[in-house]
Amino acid sequence: QAQLVESGGGLVQAGGSLRLSCAASGRTVTSYATGWFRQAPGKEREFVAAISGIGTMSSYADFAKGRFTISRDNAKNTVYLQMNNLKPDDTAVYYCAQHRGAFSTALTQQTDFGFWGQGTQVTVSS
Repeated sequence: QAQLVESGGGLVQAGGSLRLSCAASGRTVTSYATGWFRQAPGKEREFVAAISGIGTMSSYADFAKGRFTISRDNAKNTVYLQMNNLKPDDTAVYYCAQHRGAFSTALTQQTDFGFWGQGTQVTVSS
């Protein structure tokens, strides 16, 4: 059964770093654009970053530019989100999701992505 599994979340102090992983089983990540979203308590789920199926193109939310990097390892069927200089406002559950189609910088809405993981909690303390 196809699934996406996120990992790498945890508790970190402000200014610290985490690397999230999104491992796909039953489907190859190279076939789909993959995105990261996050949802903080009481807030809407928001776009963080996305990457094309072969990793040649990516896009970021403004808050992620310069601090977060999305990448992929096709041999491991995994997409990563490297997060540096974390802030308390980055505290959220982070989800990865796949878009059944080609990458576009317009892929920023939840409805653009039809296959989701269960999420991993990131908590940044001040």
